[in-house]
Parts: sequence; C-alpha cells; structure tokens
Amino acid sequence: MRFALLLLLFVKLCSLAVPVHARDKIGLVLSGGGAKGSAHIGVLKILEQNNIPIDYVVGTSIGAYVGGMYALGYDVEEIEKIMLTLPWDNGFSDFIPRESLSYVNKQHRDRYNLSIRLGYSDGGFKVPHGLLLGQSAYQILQRSTDTVSSFVSFDDLAIPYRAVASDIATAQMVVLDSGSINQAMKASASVPGIVAAVEIDGRMLVDGGITNNMPIDVVKKMGADIVIAVDIGSPLARKSELTSTVSVLNQLSTILTNNTSLTQKALLSDKDILLRPAIDELSTTDWAVMPEALKLGEQEASAQLPALMKLAISDVEYQAYKQKKRVKANQWFAELPNKIIQIQFKNNSKVENDIISLHFAVELGKGLSKDELDLAIDRVYALDKFEQVTVEFNDTEQGRILTLHTKAKSWGPNYFDFGFNLKTDFANRAIVSLNMSYMMTDVTDNGGRWLNEAKAGWETLLATEFYQPLTKSHDFYSRARVSYVQDKWEKTKTRPELSNDYYLGILALGYNYSFNGILEVGGLAQTGNLSFVALAGGDSDYNSYGGFVKFGYDTLNSINFPTQGNKLSMKVQWLNDEYSSQLSVADTDKSVVLNLDWRGAFGFRSHTFVGIASLATVENEEAFSVHVTELGGFLNLSGYQEDALIGVHKVFVAVVYQYDLGREMPAEGGLPVYLGVSAEAGNIWQVNETVKYSDLIHSGSIYLGTDTSFGPAVFGIGFASGGKSSVFLSIGKNF
Repeated sequence: MRFALLLLLFVKLCSLAVPVHARDKIGLVLSGGGAKGSAHIGVLKILEQNNIPIDYVVGTSIGAYVGGMYALGYDVEEIEKIMLTLPWDNGFSDFIPRESLSYVNKQHRDRYNLSIRLGYSDGGFKVPHGLLLGQSAYQILQRSTDTVSSFVSFDDLAIPYRAVASDIATAQMVVLDSGSINQAMKASASVPGIVAAVEIDGRMLVDGGITNNMPIDVVKKMGADIVIAVDIGSPLARKSELTSTVSVLNQLSTILTNNTSLTQKALLSDKDILLRPAIDELSTTDWAVMPEALKLGEQEASAQLPALMKLAISDVEYQAYKQKKRVKANQWFAELPNKIIQIQFKNNSKVENDIISLHFAVELGKGLSKDELDLAIDRVYALDKFEQVTVEFNDTEQGRILTLHTKAKSWGPNYFDFGFNLKTDFANRAIVSLNMSYMMTDVTDNGGRWLNEAKAGWETLLATEFYQPLTKSHDFYSRARVSYVQDKWEKTKTRPELSNDYYLGILALGYNYSFNGILEVGGLAQTGNLSFVALAGGDSDYNSYGGFVKFGYDTLNSINFPTQGNKLSMKVQWLNDEYSSQLSVADTDKSVVLNLDWRGAFGFRSHTFVGIASLATVENEEAFSVHVTELGGFLNLSGYQEDALIGVHKVFVAVVYQYDLGREMPAEGGLPVYLGVSAEAGNIWQVNETVKYSDLIHSGSIYLGTDTSFGPAVFGIGFASGGKSSVFLSIGKNF
C-alpha cells in the first residue's frame, strides 16, 4: 500500500514537472491602405466577439495606427469611436488658422494669399520635404493616443507592437520598436513627397508601404506561431484608367507596394490566415468611406470564421487574456492625470525658449489632458516659426517629465511669399495685381527680420522694412520702412484717371499688448505727385511729414468669409503738408487725419452675420487735401465700380448675412460655399462739403463665394440707389 502511494506521488510530481502545452502565439499583421484602414477595425470586432486573442501586432501606415491603438490597450469599440470621429481631412492642411496667428502675421498672410512655401538660403531655393509638413497629422494621432509616455520598448505595451517605416535615404525597411508611439505611427504613414519625412534617431523615415506593406516577416520574428494578415492594399488600375501622368505615377506606387505584399504573402504557411476585404472600389484618400470599409472588414472576417475559430480560446481564458492587457494598459492610462514636474525643451530653432514657454503655457504641478495638450501645441505652432512641434512624456515616481520638440522650418530662414488678385465688373477693364515679398528672419540675435516687398499690375509698390524686437519677449519693437507707391483710381463719368505717386519713410516704436493687437507711435515723411491723367494743370507736387498713433486688434477667423471674431484698426496722423500746385491756395497746411475701420462676425451652424463700419476724415484749413479715401466695389458700396468715389471724408456701414451652402452638400467637410446678401450705406465728401445723413447712398449685393488655396473667389450682383448696378467677380484677396 505504501509502495502504491509513493508511486502515485511520483507520477503526480512528474506531471507537474512537465509543462502544460502552451497555445500557439498569434500575430496580427495590418497592411496600409489609407482611409480603408477602418476595415481593420471590422476584423478586430469579429476576433474579439469570438475569443480570438492577439499576442503580437505589426502594422504599416494606417495599419500601424489601428495596430498601435489596439496594442496600447484600447478595445475595439473605443478605437471605432475615436477613428470615426477624428477630423482626418484636417490632416491634409498644415496652414495655421488665421485666428491663431499673431497680429503682424495675420496682416502679412492677408497680403500674400497664395499657399506657397518657398525659401532661399545657402545660395539656393528651398521647399519643404513634402506638400504637407505633418503637424496636423501628428496632432490627430496625439488626440488618439492621449498623453501616453514614451516607451523603452514596444514590448511593454498591452500587446507587443511594431510599426514599419522606410528610410528614404537608403530605401531600407525600418522596424520601430521603441520611443514615441505617435511618432512611430506618423513615420509609418508619411507618404513621400506628400507628407514630410519624420526624423527618428537621425534617419528620415517615410511610409512603410514602400518597403513592406504587409510585414509578415516582422511578426514571425517577434515570435508568432500563427499569422492573421489583413490586406487592404489598392488594386492595380485598369488600362483604360491610365489616362494621365498622375494616374501613371499612382500605378507605379501601387505596383511597388503590391510587390512588397506579394513577397510577404509567400511567407504564409497553411496554418496562417489571409483576409482580403472587398475594398477594391473604395478610395484611399476619401475618409467618408470609413464606415463602409469597417463593414467590409467584418464581412471578410465573418466569411473566414471557420478557419479563425480554430484559434479561439474559452471564455475563461479570454477573460484572463483581456484582464492581463487591462492591467498593462492601466500602467499608463490610469496615471495620465499625473502632475507635470518638469518641462524640457529640445529646440531646433533660433526662437528663445522663454518665448516658446510663454506660449506653451503648461503649468507645473498639474495634470494635462489631451485637449489641453492639443491647445498648448497649437499655441506654439501658431508662432509660425516651426515646421513641427511635438511632445514626449517620461513618467517617474515623482511625476511626469514633458519634453517639447520644436523644429525650425527646413526651407528657411529666408522666405518668399506671393499674392494675387483679379477684380472685374465686366463693364470696365479688369484690375490685376501680383504681390511678392522676401523676408529674411533672425537677422539679429533678438529675432530681427528684414522684409522686402513688390507689387505689380494696376498699382505699384516697392518697399523695404526692418522690424527689430527690443526685448527677449518681443513685446516691444521698432520698425523702419521706406517705400515707393503708385496708387491709381480708374476714370469714371465724372473724373479722369487719378494717380498718386509718392515715396514714404516711417520710423515707429510699437507694443504688442497682446498676441492679437498692437499699439504703435511714430513719425513719417512723404513726398509725391498727385495727378489727374490727361488733365492739363492737374498735377500737384507735395511733401507731408508728421507723427501718428496706430491701434490694431484682430481676431477674425477669415478676412474673406469670417464666422467669428473682430478686426479693428484706428490711425490718427498729425501732418504738415506742403503743396506746389494751383490746386491749393496756400503752400502749407496742417492736417489731422483719422481712419477707423471695423469688421466683426458672429456665426452659428450655417448662419453668419457680419458687420462692417468705416470712417475717414481730414481736419485742415484748406479746400484741398492729398489724404484721400475711397468707396466702391464688393461690400464697399457694391453697386459702384471699384473705388468709384474718392474724397477726404467717408462714412460707411454694412450688414452682411452669409449662409454656408457647403454644409448642405453631400461631401460633409468639403469646400465651403457661401450665399450672401448685404445691406450697405455710405458716401464720400470733399474737404469743403458738409457730411449729411441725407447724402448717404444705399447699396446692397447678392453673391456666391468660396475660400480657395489662392484666396476668395466671389461672383455677385451689386446695386445702389439712383439706379446704379454692377456685376462683379473677384479672385484672390478682396481688400
């Protein structure tokens, strides 16, 4: 009996010493495919519903995004909610919203409305590495993954993870296995030539689809025994579709990507599973297809459920698997509110850290939500000094260390900007203008900049300006400007063509009292000739000098079709005028010149109300003044041609209603199209005329307009009291 018990105990001990057969490790491979990437979510839904665990996940491009979210510990429902509500279309533009720019940068962009990035330095012209800088795309990813820490290894995630990118310099595959998961996702999805490359560890990384769009070898190397591979790559275009250079280039890209996938598919064994959702007819760039792609992913996984079910585990085992993932994920998700104990700067620019810190405005000793972080990054990027602004977190027992990375514009530090405008009323000749500026930045240690401007077309401008911040915070500045200007007013039935050719010099001191406003005082000297073309004796040479005070405030979100904000400018000049002409009785005159302009907007849903007001006046002793103002044109007495009325006293008010038709169009988030109507009143008076309410001219307009990459495009009909009317078209800046 004793022998039998000893034998039984021996057998039991032997059974404990022999390990229980462990299940096969499952690796998930998610390929690239742009907007069709939501099909991956559909596949994951079916896997979770049927207790199929994932032990490793590897992705390329959009597959790296979905895979990274899943590896972090998000469940499928959370990924679906996040992915389908993110503003993916915003990733197609890195231009800073107007309302976020500083006052000075707002005015500069308004003059130079063409979206062209061109720089010059080291004896050559420079452009960015991609049409898009990737800042918006990075922030979309940042919103997805929250403020998670950088990782020593992506093996530490809830599911071990890898993202595949390509080294653009060597054409080699790069497997990203540590660091910032946001940067890894972004690098894997940076389409070369479209999105700027991402620099990681000294390598310039772009879309992984170039070298490995379906990285089966990578997941096998991680230890996967069985692979589930999801292929959402684009099919080759048919011969009939290859009708342009762009279509041929797209075909070449597809061939390259598909060849990498074919090589990887050859690595699949009989026990591996390949899923190919029916997404061939869907676009890779139209994010509106995501709900449909998600369903197609579900359908494909459901169709192959018999094969997938061989990988399923019991409910008890699956709950234990999910709990293990949750415990790992809670190491970063549960601790996100941890206080920020230190902010470090890795500043690859000449902007002072103090200025960056001032705008970043993150408080130490407090937590930081993803929305707060997004706004903080926006504030720094809005300085318009950087190509990219990114962050990393490192967690310690005491709290979180935040590292802010700022990268200077690679096409700087000297920049060209361009502007364009075409206006016509179809009755008189069209007015065309082209603008160009060349700005040299950081020409002094304190951030001085030298701006050179030229304007050609109907009117002419040549100018040079030096702007010098006087403090490290850039609150106070000095400005020196010299310019040659030719202003012209077309002939009308009541006057010949008028031209004002002059040279102007300005010295000023200014104060940026806020990011959205300035206060400036200074002196000016002007000498020129005011002439009525084809009118004998109509010339007037003049000199004008004196001082001025200027106030500006600007929060408008668009100079063309604003929906929120206000723009207010006021300038008062005290001048001594000297004339050498029969147009003035006296040789000298003292003038006080006031100009006041306001535009404000308030919008809700598709409706916007805009108010406009303008006042100009000259107080002097003579019956003549060279300091003229004008009315006429779109939303400036719309029934009259451009600058039809000129004089020294002006009163103008307008109320505009705009309806955004773009919201009613099938493609939500597409190009805004505005239907507008305006009610306007105003007039111009001469020096010796009395401003009377009864002299007001009533006007209005009906128009269609849209914002484009080259400024607004507006077509409409204007009308005014007295039977005046005009049909107008404006392309480019309209002010």
